Amino acid sequence: MKSLDVKRKEANTARVAEDHVDRFLKRLAEQPGTEAIDLEVEGIVDRVGSIHRRIKRAMEATLTDHGLTLQDWEVLCALKLKRESNRSSPGSLATELELSTGAMTSRIDRLEREGYVRRMPDPEDRRSIVVELTQEGHGAWDRTVGVQARREAFFASALSESEQEQLNGLLRKLLLALEAAVPGQRDCA
Repeated sequence: MKSLDVKRKEANTARVAEDHVDRFLKRLAEQPGTEAIDLEVEGIVDRVGSIHRRIKRAMEATLTDHGLTLQDWEVLCALKLKRESNRSSPGSLATELELSTGAMTSRIDRLEREGYVRRMPDPEDRRSIVVELTQEGHGAWDRTVGVQARREAFFASALSESEQEQLNGLLRKLLLALEAAVPGQRDCA
């Protein structure tokens, strides 16, 4: 029977499965002139980027299945998160989503044609309008967020609950440092 120390040593030296980033890093390390590249940092950046692309593709698939675009979703989400009113001025939406007013008008036009939003007179300023999420808009948001939540849970299911909490804490620490270094960048994912 093997001792506990031997079992631990075997567990620590067991070959860890390689992902595509590991294979890339091996090729990178073999190239002359790459000595200045920190392979741990490169691994973090490449893995975060790869995971982001996969999640974004899943989100785009969810939205396509529901007749929406990512741009539509951003507007619906911005309005949905306005709490009680679910409305905003087009200018405020444009600022929040970092869009020109022309681009915002195009998005609102499309969503209005689909019945997801409506333009209304601003109750505080008769010269202005506000954009409000309709019942259809609420329904579209609710349907897509449910499907996407299940897809995102699948991505995280490779980790235990405690690993998810640990990873969330580490990513939060990294993001807080980045937010402090470059304040004012858009907070939407």
